[in-house]
Amino acid sequence: MNNDEILSLYQQGQGATLAFEVEAVALNRLAETLAAFANADGGFVFLGIDSNTGLVRGIRDVDETIDKVLAAGLRCEPPLILPRPESAILEEKTIVIAEVTTGLAHAYSLRGKYLARSGKKNSALGPRQLRQLLRERGEANYEALPAPGATLDDLDNDLVQKYAAAFLGDSPIKKDAIIDLLFRRGCITKDGTIWRPTTSGYLLFGKDPQRTIPSAEILLARYSGKQMTDEFVREVARGSLPEQIRRAEQWIVNNMRKGARIDSFKREDRAEYPPPAVREAIVNAVAHRDYAIRGDEIRVMMFSDRIEVYSPGRLPGHVTIDNIVEERFSRNEVIAQVLADLGFIERLGYGIDRMIRLMRDWGLPAPRFAETSNGFRVTLRGPGERLVGDEIDRSKWRRLDLNERQEATLEYIAKNQRVTNKDLRDLFPDVSEETIRRDLADLVEQDVLLKMGDKKGTHYILKQ
Repeated sequence: MNNDEILSLYQQGQGATLAFEVEAVALNRLAETLAAFANADGGFVFLGIDSNTGLVRGIRDVDETIDKVLAAGLRCEPPLILPRPESAILEEKTIVIAEVTTGLAHAYSLRGKYLARSGKKNSALGPRQLRQLLRERGEANYEALPAPGATLDDLDNDLVQKYAAAFLGDSPIKKDAIIDLLFRRGCITKDGTIWRPTTSGYLLFGKDPQRTIPSAEILLARYSGKQMTDEFVREVARGSLPEQIRRAEQWIVNNMRKGARIDSFKREDRAEYPPPAVREAIVNAVAHRDYAIRGDEIRVMMFSDRIEVYSPGRLPGHVTIDNIVEERFSRNEVIAQVLADLGFIERLGYGIDRMIRLMRDWGLPAPRFAETSNGFRVTLRGPGERLVGDEIDRSKWRRLDLNERQEATLEYIAKNQRVTNKDLRDLFPDVSEETIRRDLADLVEQDVLLKMGDKKGTHYILKQ
């Protein structure tokens, strides 16, 4: 960091990624802060600053303070290996800056206690939080565990045969060859002397994986406006993961607006979103969600201006929102690999790049990525009012208090995509121009029409 960045960070004060400590800080207290950052999102410790007042006190012995930081890291279990701390000048005094990088591979404890940074404090993790941290850091590989209560008879033979044919040919395939393939792919494991499906294998090829993993499904919902309301279309995609992807993709395509994209007075007929980008978002959610989280499913929410794809489980390993485009890490390596084998993933680890490119090529903003308290969300922003749908939802018209002229006006636009004052004067020759103006203004106020252009170029289109 340069001096301006250091000053800016200092002025923000202590928080989830920054702590202040004086030079004489106790070794165990410093180790706790380092471990807490390591178990969360990383961060910086500025040594030489009073943690209570925020006043810069400075460092007298830089080398000794650096050695203390490194020693504190080694007190953690496993040892926390830190980049060498650096000295800097802040308010004309010397401080030492220790960095804990993001995306570390382990969960770190101190004297048997696991902590994580929460706001300005280091908080002890409860059993549930610790289990989640261990899963995220790869120390408890859920997908490799035997699926609870499942046997090889619970796998769909047709799905397995089709998968095996891609590797072993279309001729009759011996059972031993299929067993060997599934084992090498991590889809089955030996429990004593019995072959059993792993969790990943059961999800990928199971006849009914929701029998024992009920939350392994995709909830699909479409709302007419920009917010969730009580009126929506809903479906749930269940079955094997490949089947869920196919069903979800088809449902979204069927519910996607199709019409004309209006931009700079030009009309271009196309779908609301690039279907491959939507597919990529779904596949990424299926491949990388945390299946150990029960009671929460993948959710795909369609609104008039965006699609939100939510998957349970925060970003895995060393991946963060800031480095998500460059870094590669798969929580479910088996699932991701098999989906790639089946053609759902074009190139392993490059789904985010592809999604961004597809959206931009479609003339839409790049996707937005966000972590929630227990999950990850991708938002695809659409053209909004710039798209005039060919398939008109007339149900909301019936809920409005419209006169006969306004109903006829809406039908006219549904057929011709747009309307002007002149069009309506021709349509209603016995009606005054002021009445037509009031009819149109009322439809705009009721959020049915969108006024475009001005003066002689003024026209109205349906607001979807």
